[in-house]
Amino acid sequence: MSIHKVIIDTDPGMDDAAAILMALASPELEVLGLTIIAGNVSLNDTVRNACKLVALSGRRDISVHAGAAGPLVREQVFGKYAKIGSFSDELVRAGDVVPSREDAVHFIVRSARAASDAGEKITLCAIGPMTNIALALVQHPDVVRGIGQIVSMGGAFTALGHRTPWAEFNVYADPHAAEIVFQSGVPLVIMPLDMTFQALVTAEHFEQFRSGGAAGVALCNLFSTFDRSDVHRFGRPGGPIHDATTIAWLIRPDLFTGVKAFVGVQITGLTMGYTYADFYKKMGRAANATVMTDVDDAGFINLLIERIALYGHADLDTKTLGGPKS
Repeated sequence: MSIHKVIIDTDPGMDDAAAILMALASPELEVLGLTIIAGNVSLNDTVRNACKLVALSGRRDISVHAGAAGPLVREQVFGKYAKIGSFSDELVRAGDVVPSREDAVHFIVRSARAASDAGEKITLCAIGPMTNIALALVQHPDVVRGIGQIVSMGGAFTALGHRTPWAEFNVYADPHAAEIVFQSGVPLVIMPLDMTFQALVTAEHFEQFRSGGAAGVALCNLFSTFDRSDVHRFGRPGGPIHDATTIAWLIRPDLFTGVKAFVGVQITGLTMGYTYADFYKKMGRAANATVMTDVDDAGFINLLIERIALYGHADLDTKTLGGPKS
């Protein structure tokens, strides 16, 4: 079995919670740590949420690193569900995990350099605004040698936007950071709204999360807090869990179909945050990304439910979930 060494750069967030818990239960992934960014909510809240999720998973080998509190250039914006803020103890029980003293950018840089020195490469899984990753790439350009790929949930092409009519939130929240990452030369795999809108999770699916012990119950609680359905837009009941598609692709890439394209970001003007993909080579520029266009929705949802269920019938330690094996 191929093992991906992964840093999850995240702004938890309900969708992020599903992605994090899925990743920490998956033996195909060696999660090196979580690097945290402001996005869905403020940095203080995203850090607290990340620490709660790590405690809930039982994976005390996972470090949490606070990163940038805001975007590189633009004014700060928060996510659609920002009012949920820090996960309440009623939704996600309190834990005793605390963040590392090492900040997110230094952790990314140190991990990438260590991988390069060992002749290896790590995967950065970007499921929030890309400020931390952009700072690492700009301040320490040598780190690209240790980064094999960046798998990102972000952007929208034919689907247009959800935070604005033209933009997906993760890119909209820091388009300048996204443009730095997209033009970094690191291979990109992009999960845009065009694809994530295809896999809709319903209230019945949320209830199945409850089989995953305390972690599954917390996830069900979070997703039951808001109605994520948009039948007018999606054509059927249910809502996407965008960020978890990045983890699913790392585990089961056969569930996805993608095409190579040059991808860029509009960083000024009214449509700031708009992402474009040159699927038909009109610009004459080499592809910098593989853009996922289709997903086996049933396969993805079943995989997510299966991995969350592991928390319900395993002792929560690194030997029974996705941690290092002795």
